[in-house]
Amino acid sequence: MPEPFPLSQRAQVMPASPIRRLAPLATVARQAGKTIYALNIGQPDIPTPPQILERLRSYAAANVPYGPSQGLPEFIEALRRYYAGAGLALEAHEIFVTTAGSEAVLFTLGALCDPGDQVLVFEPFYTNYNGFAAMMGVELVPVTTRAEDGYHLPLRGAIEAKIGRRTRAVLICSPNNPTGTVYGDAEMEMLGSICRERGLYLVADEVYREFVYDGRTQRSALTLSGLDQQVILCDSVSKRYSLCGVRVGNIVSRNRAFLDAVLRFGQARLCPPTLGQVACTALTEVPASYIQGVVAEYQRRRDVVFDALASAPGVLVRRPEGAFYICARLPVDDANAFAEFLLRDFDLGGETVAVAPADGFYATPGLGRDEVRIAYVLEEPKLRRAMEVFLAALAVYPGRVANAVRR
Repeated sequence: MPEPFPLSQRAQVMPASPIRRLAPLATVARQAGKTIYALNIGQPDIPTPPQILERLRSYAAANVPYGPSQGLPEFIEALRRYYAGAGLALEAHEIFVTTAGSEAVLFTLGALCDPGDQVLVFEPFYTNYNGFAAMMGVELVPVTTRAEDGYHLPLRGAIEAKIGRRTRAVLICSPNNPTGTVYGDAEMEMLGSICRERGLYLVADEVYREFVYDGRTQRSALTLSGLDQQVILCDSVSKRYSLCGVRVGNIVSRNRAFLDAVLRFGQARLCPPTLGQVACTALTEVPASYIQGVVAEYQRRRDVVFDALASAPGVLVRRPEGAFYICARLPVDDANAFAEFLLRDFDLGGETVAVAPADGFYATPGLGRDEVRIAYVLEEPKLRRAMEVFLAALAVYPGRVANAVRR
């Protein structure tokens, strides 16, 4: 009997998640009785607004039916009102509901690009962009940002040098996962100018919109002038309302041809989650004080983590401006080996820490091998203890080097 044909090239190049890759080691550590402070995944621990949970609990229909492929009208109206409150005036037909923000990015790449087309992305970037691009046969072209600059954008020339004949779009995330960087007005205007002059789409992942600190504001790509047909916003309720598991997101665009293509993609997958949308029709009932309290809490948590890392010898770190992540360059030979050491070989009083090695957030080979991403998604007392454990491990790690390498 002949051997079956090999799997597709798409299957072979699909990357594993660097965020979840160490899960088996964490399982073994827990079985050994260790307590693990999970700082590797952006899973908020803050309670979901009761208005949304009550809408879910009160669902009384006899079954859970399919909904429209573009989303339930009542949820789209709730989103339209949410955006209006954020200063973004939209029509209902400019909003398309997706199965989480992941599908929003996936559909967007599929609608904008043919296999072999290129999209510029600023590294380090949300690692799952790699997976979405692989699924669509799209090549991500990295533009490197530097820890020393707080991972802000490089000069315009460095960006334009990466644009080629098959470049179709620029993909950004601000506030940023994994760095916590918030692009300022000048950076956003620069990107808008490049896209206007080159005819490129600007795909903006804004799922952390509210999470900005120290009095800053987030500049939405939708506010850039002259780009109505080129800006595509990808969004999600997951982070701002602690609703990661409902898997509800959306796309915003004023480009009717693009939205028509996305609708046909949506028809092929039938509909986004009905129950999640029903629950989220209550999002406009959530008082502003909820988000204000969440942001204040995350700012306090950020300071706990940043202050601990900044005081550690040999660590290079910049204070994040938004989201709930921080990237740190460590005085280690290999961040993957250090993350494994934390789970497999180290504990302090029976406790250890899980972090995400940062090389998986880069597309350029070799970058990020001495960096980690930390998600400050635990309450302050746990975070303080987690950082004590983390720094104790760093002090005794066998592969420690003199100082974090500066590039």
